[in-house]
Amino acid sequence: MPVSPMNRRAFVKKSAVTGAAVAAAGTVAAAPAEAAERGPAKPPKKNRTWTFSILGTTDLHSHVFDWDYYKDAAYSDSKGNSVGVARVATLIKQQRAAKGEEHVLLVDAGDIIQGTSLAYYFARVQPITDKGAPKHPMAVAMNHMRYDAAALGNHEFNYGIEVLRKFESQCRFPLLAANALDAKTLKPAFQPYTVKRICVPGAPDIKVGILGLTNPGIALWDKDNVSGKMVFPGLVEQAKKYVPRLRALGCDVVFLTDHSGLDGSSSYGDELPYVENASNLVAEQVPGIDAILVGHTHVEVPSYTVKNAETGEDVLLSEPYCWGYRLSVFDFELELVRGQWKVTRKTAQTLNPNTVEEDPEIKQLLEADHELVVKYVNTPVGTCTEDLSAAESCWKDVPIMDFIHQVQMDTVKAGLSTADAALPLISVAAPFSRTADIPAGSVTIKDIAGLYIYDNTLYGKKLTGAQLKDYLEYAAKYYYRVPAGTKVDTATLTNANSFWDYMYDTAAGVSYDIDIAQAEGSRIKNLSWNGTPVADDQVFVVAVNNYRANGGSGYPHIAAADIAYSSTNEIRQLMIDYVTAKGALDPKDFAVTNWRLTQDGTPVFS
Repeated sequence: MPVSPMNRRAFVKKSAVTGAAVAAAGTVAAAPAEAAERGPAKPPKKNRTWTFSILGTTDLHSHVFDWDYYKDAAYSDSKGNSVGVARVATLIKQQRAAKGEEHVLLVDAGDIIQGTSLAYYFARVQPITDKGAPKHPMAVAMNHMRYDAAALGNHEFNYGIEVLRKFESQCRFPLLAANALDAKTLKPAFQPYTVKRICVPGAPDIKVGILGLTNPGIALWDKDNVSGKMVFPGLVEQAKKYVPRLRALGCDVVFLTDHSGLDGSSSYGDELPYVENASNLVAEQVPGIDAILVGHTHVEVPSYTVKNAETGEDVLLSEPYCWGYRLSVFDFELELVRGQWKVTRKTAQTLNPNTVEEDPEIKQLLEADHELVVKYVNTPVGTCTEDLSAAESCWKDVPIMDFIHQVQMDTVKAGLSTADAALPLISVAAPFSRTADIPAGSVTIKDIAGLYIYDNTLYGKKLTGAQLKDYLEYAAKYYYRVPAGTKVDTATLTNANSFWDYMYDTAAGVSYDIDIAQAEGSRIKNLSWNGTPVADDQVFVVAVNNYRANGGSGYPHIAAADIAYSSTNEIRQLMIDYVTAKGALDPKDFAVTNWRLTQDGTPVFS
């Protein structure tokens, strides 16, 4: 454990006294005349030192204010978190005031322009690409907060490259992505890095190189937007290219901002040769890195250290959760040694903004945009005959999920060729939100947006019966194994294998059981269509979102399957249009899913 700054002086003073006593006991003191001739001893000259900090956010997902657009209320959760850059901005002001403006840099690790109704509004309802349209609220907020750089996240590409480029043009800081390359030239499609200078009076500037890396999964997840236009090599591969370049430019500190987690995992199986969550691998395999701001995985990691395999040096990592829940603070101490700055100490922590007020300047800048979106999400689109809740959607067949399936099947059916329309049609979809609820009575945009929170588009793909069974077996690994005779506790039943809710698909149009008493790979029982067991060679058209259709979450067969239908319309908007056209939602009109959990054939839930 390092000696704290408060104790270091006492430690040095005590050591000096002890050393003097040892010298007196073991040596003969110099004669007074000789000592006088030499004069008083000069204390050794101390090297110049300096400190600075890099503050980091990630996965803000267009949370500006501490507000939940789906609930039309101030954000709240069981852990007491707040959301939004408006509160984070107050923490940043405090850090700058305490440490000095010239001692602080501000960086983000991506996923900025997608994730809330506010993001959707300024991408689709009143797009920032329209002539005379206002700036994106996140550009306004981040410019005001004086960001120095931001990495691109995968969700930056959800609305297409045109929207992303417009957002980039509105930012007064660079969007970095060393591993986003032009598909034809293989040259960087975005700025790979930036170099910031920290002015030290009477000494050389400290040069801080900031390298941005995005997620290779973009090639799959947003294939429709980037195919043929951009390619996304691995983080390790590109860091090996650019970190030495930053050192060659004379950077005293090399800091990475990665839209990539730090556990070495991938959610897309072997669809890509590059690791999805590679920040730990970058730290371990690429020499010359001081610290990494981590993103993408929506977890809080205040401080984490990885030892570089080549140099043995420690690389410091921190991930500040998401949505503005936390702010990462990297503190660096440097010493000027023979004209060059060297990092002598580095620490990281996360700060919680839930105890500070929102920045009044950001409120003034963006309150009108916020109110515009609040009005939009509260627009009535129809009615519902009964309350539809998603609370049990992860372990029961519930009508609110059938609503999604029905819209997907109706839309795909209307767009099929005559030949494909003769094939059986089914749908797969995930329970994105357990808190979603469509109330009885009036239904507004926010009610539907809270159920389908992603900006996915729709595909129809062809799978055989054998492939469909494989697909459903893959989904069934979402459940922990619960032997027959053992009580099923829904609190511990789901999310086995780090398989999160958004990764778990149920199917409509077929009937099947998931036997959670069985081992993974042997759980799908009684798979049938129209009352008849599904044959291995039977061909289905499967309505599925673009994320899954392009390989998201690593489901088998679906990425390579033949396409029967595709659309650029967001599924959420299709659901809004469905309610608007029908006038009323009635579960009696929905497709019957008929899946259930069993233990050795016995139903778990009625």
